[in-house]
Amino acid sequence: MTQSIDIPPTRRLPADELARMVDDARRRTLDLTRDLTGDRQFGPNLKIVNPPLWEVGHVGFFHDYFALRTLHGLSDYQQSDAERLYDSSSIPHDDRWDLPLPTMQGTLDYLESVRNAMLERLPETGEAGEAESYVYQLTVLHEDMHAEAFTYTRQTLEYPPPEFSDGVTAPPVDGHGPLEGDVHVPGGTHQLGSDDSVPFRFDNEKQPHTVEVAPFAIARAPVTNAEFAAFVEDGGYDRAEFWSDDGWQWRRDRQQTAPLYWRRGSDGWEQRWFDRWVPLAPHHPVCFVSLYEAEAYCAWAGRRLPTEAEWEVAASRAPTADGSGLEPGKRLYPWGDTPPSPERVNMDGHRLGCVDVGALPGGDSAFGCRQMLGNVWEWTSSLFKPYPGFEADLYKDYSEPWFEEGRRVLRGGAWATRSRLVNNNHRNYFTPDRNDIFAGFRTCAL
Repeated sequence: MTQSIDIPPTRRLPADELARMVDDARRRTLDLTRDLTGDRQFGPNLKIVNPPLWEVGHVGFFHDYFALRTLHGLSDYQQSDAERLYDSSSIPHDDRWDLPLPTMQGTLDYLESVRNAMLERLPETGEAGEAESYVYQLTVLHEDMHAEAFTYTRQTLEYPPPEFSDGVTAPPVDGHGPLEGDVHVPGGTHQLGSDDSVPFRFDNEKQPHTVEVAPFAIARAPVTNAEFAAFVEDGGYDRAEFWSDDGWQWRRDRQQTAPLYWRRGSDGWEQRWFDRWVPLAPHHPVCFVSLYEAEAYCAWAGRRLPTEAEWEVAASRAPTADGSGLEPGKRLYPWGDTPPSPERVNMDGHRLGCVDVGALPGGDSAFGCRQMLGNVWEWTSSLFKPYPGFEADLYKDYSEPWFEEGRRVLRGGAWATRSRLVNNNHRNYFTPDRNDIFAGFRTCAL
C-alpha cells in the first residue's frame, strides 16, 4: 500500500511511462558498467570518484529506500545489508573501498529485485498516483545523475568510451564551426526558479522569486578550445594577475599548465578522450576546466562569467518586439516548451562527446544563444545558496548539506546528461576546483 508522504505538487504520469523511465535509466547504468571487471570494479581511491561496484549498489539502494520503503511501506530492504553497504549519507567516502560488497552479479541481482518490486507496485493501466509519479521520477533522475558520474569516472580512469544499447542514433549535427559575438539582453524583472508549472522540480529550484536583472551582453556560444588555447599560449597559466588567490594556489598545487587532459603533440594540441588521445577540436567548447580556470580566462579576455540569474534570463526569456524589454513569461527550454530532441541538443550521450559550438541552431534561445542546454555544463559566478523560502524535499540530503561549501552553480547540462533531467531552471553545483566534470563556460561583457 502506498504510504502518505509529504511531496511537492507533481503532475501525474501514466504508469507505463514511469516503468519505461525506470527501465531506460537502468539500461544506461548497465551499459556504463557491464565491462568493468576485475580491478576496474573498484579503481583507485580518489576523492572525485566512487568505486564503481559500490556506486552501482548505491543506485539500487536509493530506489529501494525511497520507492519501496518510504513510498510503498515495505519493512525490509530487497537486500538485508543494503543500508549498511550503500547509504551515502552515513558511509564516509574513503570507507567505500573497504566494504564487504557483493560481487557485481550479486549487486545486479539486487538491482533487478528492486526494479521488479517497483514495477509490480505500479498500476497496470492508467495514471500513477501523484506520490508515485514524484518518487519514481526522483529515483530515476538520481540514477541519471549517477550515469553521468559513471561517464566522467570512465574518463578520469582512462577506461574505454561506453557503448549504449538503447538503439537511439543521433542525426548528423546541423551546423559547424565557431559562433562568435554577443547578444544584448535588456534588463528587467525576472522570476528566478521553478513554479508549479514545471513538471518536476528539485528543492533547490524553489521557491520562485522575483529578481531585478540589469542589461547585459552574453556570448552566443561557450568558449571554444581554440579560444582557450590562445589564453594558454599567451602564458595564461603562468601569470598570477589573471587568477584569484584561491585559483592561483590551486594552479600551483596541481602544477596545472593547461586544461586537464591536454598535451602538446607533434601537430599541435591533443586531448585525451577516455582511453585515447585525439587532436584537439578547435571549435568544440572547452571542457574539463575548473571555475578557477574559467575566471582566469575571463580576466585575460576582459570578460566575466554570467550570474545564474543572467544565464536563466538569456535562456528562458524573449525580447519585446522593439528589443527594449522582456516579454512576460518564461520558456521551459531555450526554444520553447517542447521537450529536448537530438535535432536541438547534444545530450543523452548519443554522440559520445561534444560537437562544434556552431551546431544545432534549432536549440537557440529567443535571444540567439546556442547550446544553453547540452554539450557542456556552464559555470556561473553564483554561489550555490538556497532561494528564499527554501525547504528540503523528500531527499533531504540533495541540496541542504552543500549550501555552505562554497560550491558554484552550473547550468545547462552536458552531452552525457540525460535530457529529461534538465530545463532552464535546473541548478547543478560543484566546488570551484573540480575540473574532471563535463564543464565549460560562456562569458559576458564587462
